[in-house]
Amino acid sequence: MDPATLADLVRPGRDAPPRLADYDSERASFALEVPERFNPVLAIVETWAAEDPDAPAVLSLDAAGDVVELQSIAELALATRTAARALLAAGIKKGDHVFVMLPRVPEWYAAMLGCMRIGAIPMPGPNLLTPKDIKDRIERAGAVGAITDAAGAAKVDATNAPLSVKLCVGSGAEAPSGWRDFAAACAEAGDGDTPQDPTHRDDPLLLYFTSGTVSAPKMVQHTHAYGLGHVVTARFWHDLRPGDLHWTVTDTGWAKAAWGGLFGQLHERACIVQVALGRPDADTIFGILARHGITSFCAPPTLYRTLVQGDFARHDLSALRHCTSAGEPLNPEVIRAWRAGTGGLTVYDGYGQTETCCVVANYRSMDVRPGSMGRPVPGWDMTVVDDDGEPVEAGEVGNVVVRHDPRRPVGLFPGYHGNERATAEVFRGPFYFTGDRAAVDEDGYFWFEGRSDDVITSSAYRIGPFEVESALVEHPAVMEAAVVGRDDPERTQLVVAICILAPGHQASPELAKEIQDFVKEHTAPYKYPREVHFVDELPKTVSGKIRRVELRGWLADGRLPRGG
Repeated sequence: MDPATLADLVRPGRDAPPRLADYDSERASFALEVPERFNPVLAIVETWAAEDPDAPAVLSLDAAGDVVELQSIAELALATRTAARALLAAGIKKGDHVFVMLPRVPEWYAAMLGCMRIGAIPMPGPNLLTPKDIKDRIERAGAVGAITDAAGAAKVDATNAPLSVKLCVGSGAEAPSGWRDFAAACAEAGDGDTPQDPTHRDDPLLLYFTSGTVSAPKMVQHTHAYGLGHVVTARFWHDLRPGDLHWTVTDTGWAKAAWGGLFGQLHERACIVQVALGRPDADTIFGILARHGITSFCAPPTLYRTLVQGDFARHDLSALRHCTSAGEPLNPEVIRAWRAGTGGLTVYDGYGQTETCCVVANYRSMDVRPGSMGRPVPGWDMTVVDDDGEPVEAGEVGNVVVRHDPRRPVGLFPGYHGNERATAEVFRGPFYFTGDRAAVDEDGYFWFEGRSDDVITSSAYRIGPFEVESALVEHPAVMEAAVVGRDDPERTQLVVAICILAPGHQASPELAKEIQDFVKEHTAPYKYPREVHFVDELPKTVSGKIRRVELRGWLADGRLPRGG
């Protein structure tokens, strides 16, 4: 598709009325109805392609902001058909799990949507995963295939996983041994028939891994109804409509990619923007926003904190209409600086999980209270309860829950795949317990308090201490380790390791650096501890569990005992 087509878009201006015009009315009347037989690729992508085939659907940019490819919705639909036929020809069938690890390239859409189209279940993974991470995911999900690039293929091969289908993106004639070039496989399969009624709304659609504190990452497997569930994310929170260009800054392996770059945006007929960013800086981000006339922008708070240090005046951001953020509350100072720099644009916080769609948010049609998560998204019944599931008073901190009985919201996961115990822990009575704590004021605004577990949020990544601790204790010098987050103005939190050394080892800066490098090699690099401390003992409960809350107190007070 000719990139010049973007110039013909009638972009909604800043004076466009909000999609959520009357919050209370929408809350009272809105409901999503998912047909019993439902496949989001057919229902959303193919429907739009049939009605307006030349509409821009996905704009892929390189790290400098140059156009790699602009796909019309008809071209995107074609890519899903050829990928689906290639997967079927390779032996992938409905119900098979397929590991997908790709950077922000057009083929990610073909791979993901091609799997979903035939009822196979893609397992998107962040590009920083190590062979150890990949092996764990493939084995636990029972994946039979993988789609990745040459760098990812080397990692997959290092796992020795017995995969029956291995497709490599961008390899051409130089595909690694044992791998088939993805483009060649799609070209050979060609366009043609694919299953016409492949899936039920309750069939599995895709599988994500989420972090925990006392166990390995849990598997969140959404159903095909989830594809329609993100209508609320795109329509009410992102405020999208036809003609919009929406850019969510995220790795393709995180659930945020589904929030900001899959079915919700396509359902609202907005063009999705994906950028193969390197290390983001303000000039690059502003340049892309201005050059391509981005109208809707979503980024983590850590990036907004970087952007407000940049020079707004050098760039024409007049096309930008709506800005959103999620991950943790954005501090009021950043919201004020962004509003001043962009000529009046507010950043609207949103809240949700890998297990859900956007469930609480701020909207253009109501006052934003800086620091608040906002109010529940239409279609989601959210409240705060005590540990017994009883309501709490306004302003009292309790557990954030989703009511799923008598009506289950569209987009809530059915449970942790292969883990009935973990599912039972969060689905109690009529509620799904999110694991987060907040208070609700008298006007229905939610105010985030923190996690009820110990997941660390660092530069928009959610990191489970258990994963990092497991890597630490593999080092011969580490006998025991605990990992906590320490507040940091730039990254939200820093990953901090507190270790007890094995006999015969002495604490030193050199050893701390060696341990950091070791963790980088044994888990995804973004998880490595930015600080390593050595102590003689760790605080524990009577039952032997590490008291991370006490460790966080030590760090905050600067009274961490020396040891080792």
